Amino acid sequence: MKAIWNGAVLAESDDTIVVEGNHYFPRESIDERHFAPSDNRSVCHWKGTANYFHVEVDGRRNPNAAWYYDTPSAQASEIAGHVAFWHGVEVVAA
Repeated sequence: MKAIWNGAVLAESDDTIVVEGNHYFPRESIDERHFAPSDNRSVCHWKGTANYFHVEVDGRRNPNAAWYYDTPSAQASEIAGHVAFWHGVEVVAA
């Protein structure tokens, strides 16, 4: 799978985990050049607290377009160390 935004490949992996229709990419598969920390947080009733990244490509920023769970709940432990995308980031088969 590949995550693409503004013509750049943000992440690519053959080992994503699908939860609620979202592909979670292993953290080591993301291209760190395109990610900036965000202070945004949200809470999922069963996964826990999500943290966010802004995605940046060629001077354009897509705010809070990637999220991850530093310490997911026991029910969602499989997505620890993984990143998912939304806000126009296209996730396609590689």
